[in-house]
Amino acid sequence: MTGPREETPGPDVGSRAGAGTEPAASTASARSAVGGSQPMATAVPAGVAADAQPSAEGPVGGVTARADAGTGSGRGRPGGPGGPRPGWGERIGWSLAVACPLAFLAVFFAWPVATLMGRGLAPDGALDLGGFGEVLTRERTWRILGQTLTQATLGTAVCVALGVPGALVLYRRSFPGRDLLRGVVTVPFVLPTVVVGVAFHALVTRGGPLEALGLDGTLTAVVAALAFFNYGLVVRTVGTMWSRLDPRAVEAARALGASPGRAFATVTLPALAPAIASAASLTFLFCATAYGVVLVLGGVGIGTIETEIYRLTTQYLDLRGAAVLSVVQLGVIALALWVAERARAATQTRLRLRTEVPAPRLRAADAPALAVTAATVVGLLVAPMAVLVVRSLQRDGVWTLANYTDLGTTGGRSALLVTVWEAAANSVSVAVAAAAIALTLGAAVCLVVSRRPRSRALARVITGLDAVFMLPLGVSAVTVGFGFLITLARPPLALTRSWWILPLAQAVVAVPLVVRTLLPALRAIDPRQREAAAALGAGPVRVLLTVDGPQLLRAGGLAAGFALATSLGEFGATSFLARPQEPTLPVVVYRLIGSPGSQNQGMALAGGVVLAVGSAAVMLGCEWLQTRFGPGGGRGGGRAVAGANGGGRR
Repeated sequence: MTGPREETPGPDVGSRAGAGTEPAASTASARSAVGGSQPMATAVPAGVAADAQPSAEGPVGGVTARADAGTGSGRGRPGGPGGPRPGWGERIGWSLAVACPLAFLAVFFAWPVATLMGRGLAPDGALDLGGFGEVLTRERTWRILGQTLTQATLGTAVCVALGVPGALVLYRRSFPGRDLLRGVVTVPFVLPTVVVGVAFHALVTRGGPLEALGLDGTLTAVVAALAFFNYGLVVRTVGTMWSRLDPRAVEAARALGASPGRAFATVTLPALAPAIASAASLTFLFCATAYGVVLVLGGVGIGTIETEIYRLTTQYLDLRGAAVLSVVQLGVIALALWVAERARAATQTRLRLRTEVPAPRLRAADAPALAVTAATVVGLLVAPMAVLVVRSLQRDGVWTLANYTDLGTTGGRSALLVTVWEAAANSVSVAVAAAAIALTLGAAVCLVVSRRPRSRALARVITGLDAVFMLPLGVSAVTVGFGFLITLARPPLALTRSWWILPLAQAVVAVPLVVRTLLPALRAIDPRQREAAAALGAGPVRVLLTVDGPQLLRAGGLAAGFALATSLGEFGATSFLARPQEPTLPVVVYRLIGSPGSQNQGMALAGGVVLAVGSAAVMLGCEWLQTRFGPGGGRGGGRAVAGANGGGRR
C-alpha cells in the first residue's frame, strides 16, 4: 500500500532514488525496506546519486541498486507515468482506510449531533432559522462569545510562549529526573476539570496563598487554569518533533557565523512551525470548549459557549438556543482549524528527521529557557497539585488518611452506588477500549492524509478529510452526550444501556487527538523514501512497514498515552452517559464534590489525587514501553533510543 501517487521534486527523482538532491536517509530507508539487515558498504552522502555509490547488497529482489535508472521502465517511480498501477488489494486497503473511520464518525458523531440540532432547529419537521436571529440578538450571547474567544486566545498564547522553552529543556536536553518531570508536565492535561477548578479556587480564594491578589472570579484565574491544562500538550507536541530534528542544519548555520539566536530563528523555528501550529490549534480548541474549570472559577460573570449550551439545555430545556450556539461554536472552531491548516501548509517543509538524536546535557546558554520552565512547573503546575494533595490529607482541619481509606466505601449518606475503587477499575477498562478504537482509526486516517497526491482535486479531498476528523473537538461535549442519548436509545443501535456506550463516546473525542499527534511525524517523511523503496523491489505492505512504520511507532507511544489519559479524565459526555451502577472516576469525583459533608469532600479530593497518579503512570508507562520495545529499543550496542518523547535512552 504505497498510497496515492505522490508529488516529487523532479522528473528523475523516483528513478534515480533522489539523484543530486536526496538526503542519505532516503536511500538508507529504501535499502532497509528491501535489504533487511544487510549492511551498507558505504553511506550515500547528500548530493550524490544513489546509482553512483558502491553497495554491499548488489541486486535485491531482482532490482539492482541503480533501480533501473535511466532505462525508462518507470519502475523507479511507482504510480508514475508508465509505472505499475495499484492492484486490487492495494485499492481495497486504501478504501477501507478511508471508509471505516468515516463510517465511525458518521454513526457516532454526525448522526447524534445532527439529530439533536435538528430537534432544535426543526422542531416541527420543517427547518426554522428564526432561532438564529433570536439567539444572536441577545446581548448575553455576544458577551459569552467574546469571553470564549478572549479566553481561548490568551490561553493559547500563554501555552505557546511557555511551552516552546519547555520543549527545549525537556526534549532537546538531558538531565537526571527528566522523564519524571515530563510526567508531571503531562498529568494536568487529563485531570478532571472540576477538581482542577477547586484546586485553583483554593489558591485564590479567602485563606489561599494568592488571596491578596484578588483573582477569585477573574479572567486571569481562568486563563491560568487553562494554561495549567494545556501547557503539557504544547511541550510534548513540539518537543517530540524538536527531539528528532537533524542538528546538522543548526551546526552549519553556526559554522557560517550565525549567533545562537539567529540560528534558532532562521533554522529551528521554521522547522518547528508545523508542530507549533498543530499544538496551538489543539490548545485553542480545548480552551474554547472548556466547561468545568470555567464554571468553578468564573462564577456568574465569566462563561463560555460550552457553559451556555449546558445552561440552556439542562436549566431551561431550550434546545433551539443550544442548537444555535452549537452551530456558532462549530463555525468558530472550523475557522480556527482553517487558519491553523493554512499556517501549517505555508510553513511545513520536508524535514530531515532522525530516529536517533542523542540529547546533550544542559548548557549555560539554556539558562533563560531553564528559568522559564522551572518557574512554570513550580508556580503553574506543582502549586495547584500540591494544594490538592494537602487538602486530601486533611479533614476538618486535622491531618488524616481517612479520605483515602474511605475510598473503599460509598461515601457519607451513601452518596454513591459503588465505591471509588470500583469506579476507577471501570475507568481503566473503558479507557483501554476507547484508546484501542481511537488508535486504530486514527492511524488509518493519518496514513491517508499524510500523502501528497499530484492531483489538486485529490489534495483538496485529503485536506477536507483531515479537517473533518477535527470536528469532534469543536462540538460541545454536552451536545455529543445528549445526542447519544437521543439517537442510540432505540434499535438498530440501542447502546445507551450497553457498556460500550462510554468507550465509543470517548473514542470520538480521542480520535482527533490521535490524528494530530501522529500526523506531523508521517507528513515529515520525504515521499522519495517510499518511491526508492518501491523501486528497489519492496511491496506496498513492506513499504508501509519499513518507511511509515518506524515513524508511526515512534509517535504511537505518545498518541496511545494521550488517548488513554484523555479517556481516563473525560468528563463532559461521560457525565451524561455513565450509568449510576457503572460510573467512571471523574464522574464519581464530581458527585462527591457536590455532596454535603466533610467525608464526601475529602473523598473527592483523594479521588482526584488517585486520578492524577494514574494518569502519570499511564504516560510514563507508554513512554517506557515505546522506548524499550519500539524500533531500536532493547537491541543493545549502545544505541540511543529516541521515543515519541524525543529523548534518548541508552
